[in-house]
Amino acid sequence: MFFLFRSDGAGKELFLNFVGIIGIHYIMNTNTTKRIDQLRERMKASQFDAYIIPSSDPHLSEYPASRWKSRQWISGFTGSAGTVVVTQEKAGLWTDSRYFLQAEKQLAGSPITLYKIGLPETPTIAQFLLTELGEEQVVGLDGQTYSTTDARLLEKALNKKKIRLDFNSDLVDEIRENRPEIPSNPLFEIPLELSGQSVGDKLDEINNLLRKEGADCLIITALDEVAWTFNIRGTDVAYNPVIISYGFVSEKESVLFIDPRKLTEEVAEYLKKAGVVLADYTMINQYLSRLPAKTSVFIDPKQINISLFNTIPKGCSIVEGITPTNHLKSIKNETEIKGFKNALLKDGIALTRFYIWLEKQMAKGEKVTELSASAKLSAFRAEQPQYIMDSFGTICGYGANGASPHYSATPETDATFKPEGLLLIDSGGQYLDGTTDITRTIALGEPTEQMKKDFTRVLKGMISLAKAKFPKGTRGSQLDILARKALWDAGIQYLHGTGHGIGHCLNVHEGPQSIRMEENPVPLKPGMITSNEPAMYRAGAYGIRTENMILVREDSETEYGKFLGFETLTLCFIDTRLVLVPMLSMREHAWLNKYHQMVCELLTPHLNKEEAEWLKEKTKEI
Repeated sequence: MFFLFRSDGAGKELFLNFVGIIGIHYIMNTNTTKRIDQLRERMKASQFDAYIIPSSDPHLSEYPASRWKSRQWISGFTGSAGTVVVTQEKAGLWTDSRYFLQAEKQLAGSPITLYKIGLPETPTIAQFLLTELGEEQVVGLDGQTYSTTDARLLEKALNKKKIRLDFNSDLVDEIRENRPEIPSNPLFEIPLELSGQSVGDKLDEINNLLRKEGADCLIITALDEVAWTFNIRGTDVAYNPVIISYGFVSEKESVLFIDPRKLTEEVAEYLKKAGVVLADYTMINQYLSRLPAKTSVFIDPKQINISLFNTIPKGCSIVEGITPTNHLKSIKNETEIKGFKNALLKDGIALTRFYIWLEKQMAKGEKVTELSASAKLSAFRAEQPQYIMDSFGTICGYGANGASPHYSATPETDATFKPEGLLLIDSGGQYLDGTTDITRTIALGEPTEQMKKDFTRVLKGMISLAKAKFPKGTRGSQLDILARKALWDAGIQYLHGTGHGIGHCLNVHEGPQSIRMEENPVPLKPGMITSNEPAMYRAGAYGIRTENMILVREDSETEYGKFLGFETLTLCFIDTRLVLVPMLSMREHAWLNKYHQMVCELLTPHLNKEEAEWLKEKTKEI
């Protein structure tokens, strides 16, 4: 391989970037090799024949605090989902389609093999272990980071060869130097005027649902559920305003297990007045181990780690299912809905100003890159009242980088924008009154006919779902086809979900509802807020995704029962230069013009004259 340096220096820049990437990967993969070797030494000492390192923390969070980023630390792979498995001879990383391209790049040259989940040729982790290990060998893992559901399934599968699971060893802790501590950042209260419901009222609702389930108490392990229940928020985890803590709810007493350093006097007093007992975070295991015999304990086996589950006395009975807190949290009250709308208005203002800035920079020929654009967008959001932080790391993918659904720009991959091609930006903000998530794809130059066709197919899917009317009791999997049909008709498919729940000043990915091909028994209910984000990707060329937030509302009642529909909440223009109008039906055409009219009317009063004129042009009828 060789490079010819052009007179404009572009070839030299390409060469230096290439050398930089190789150097970075060499350092990363040297570290990975060293760490895997260290792990194997500890495995020998512990008599483990294999060791599993998942992505999660003791609360099974999607985005863990730095202390628990063990899988990232040992592999160098920075995606949010993945599991590393190490034997004395092999090492593998299992991840899903969102991260195939990213994982291939970050694992290149390392001793870790990529296993692409969902492909026919890819073995499951259990199948891999059954192939690699012999009778009665031992697999180790840190049970604090493994769900009870996954532990049961793995244990059952490995039992075919009498392979034993040991949940009691955190080998990464033994080899990871300078491991970060558990965060101790102070928390803050979400007042009643923003939450719409007091802690006492929430505890009463939870206990009422527990009685219906025949349970005496509930263990709350998911960080967003704890935060929602006790009307508190924090900054322990990047992008998620949650606090490292556990909750316990019963008629007898309700307990918040938390590092006391996080509590101000005002918040502690507020919680005590609500009848909440405060206990140290580290006391949860001891507390559960002392539950009286015959206590009926409600748990979500997908959310409670196997180590914590094993502390529940054997004399207790277990009620399993989606927790009452998760169900209650997913249905927003009118105060929360009002907050969401206010947050999305602020988000729309920030986005409008960002795209005006971007257009001006491009017109002047100024250098703009994926990272600089992401930073500028965050800065515009930060100007808005009640902004806390971004709701996830901005996915800013120019050209071919946009073809990776969860692309994350780095200094090595940071593409410079040119007056051509497509730019995909998926971003969001955390505000005290709501959480936002939006994706827009725009043309930076004259789009090709293929780009327009692809964009319009994605748009048709987004509009079709937004306009859906469906009977009460409908599940997200029954509506997913609406977002995909225009793409399927052209032989195009995307592998991620179409819609996820969104928390109220909480996690941007929230359950229990979803809109995706895979079956989810949870029906969509009035008050639930989800994303609406069909997409398509052409590897090596571009990605297209258009995402709005939608609210489930009651629509009508006929002799056939109650019907529901969606209200679109997001306020941001859609790039009509990419729309082939003849491909739209009359209803889709009308929806787009009506949506743009709403965006213009709601945002204009908050913009200056120049900004308002710009937005008027972007949202004019087509």
